[in-house]
Amino acid sequence: MMLVMANPEIMIYIDADACPVKNEVYRVAIRHQLDVRVVANQYIQTPNVRHIIAIQVPKGADVADDWIAQKAGEWDIVVTADIPLAARCLENGATVIGTKGREFTREGIGDALASRALGEELRSMGVATGGPAPMSQRDRSRMLEALDNAVVRLQRAMSA
Repeated sequence: MMLVMANPEIMIYIDADACPVKNEVYRVAIRHQLDVRVVANQYIQTPNVRHIIAIQVPKGADVADDWIAQKAGEWDIVVTADIPLAARCLENGATVIGTKGREFTREGIGDALASRALGEELRSMGVATGGPAPMSQRDRSRMLEALDNAVVRLQRAMSA
């Protein structure tokens, strides 16, 4: 697939170790000609497109998260289901979208962190809280729409 130069201003970072929507992100990135960094502590196969690059970080707790949080800034988009990573990236001014299409915001991240902490506390007490619902086609569609909307919003802001 031959593409023109990627937009040098917007970068998409994927927290890729367990990301179920990498292909959806690739589709949006290719359509908008955006750079993507697919960050994981294991090898991740990416499309043979020069502006989509896999970054393999060393194994260890939060190494990929730390790498992304250090890089992501105002004109970047981070795709993750990791709420603490989302909070760190929001602090840096990045746009953060969950893998099911929910955009994290500065106003709502506190509630998300509190819910996560409550779930951890309940699990530590032996309460079965169940896991997240499996990805549905509706989730994938919502993710595509949220990511596309975020790209367009950032592109408009950059040209204003």
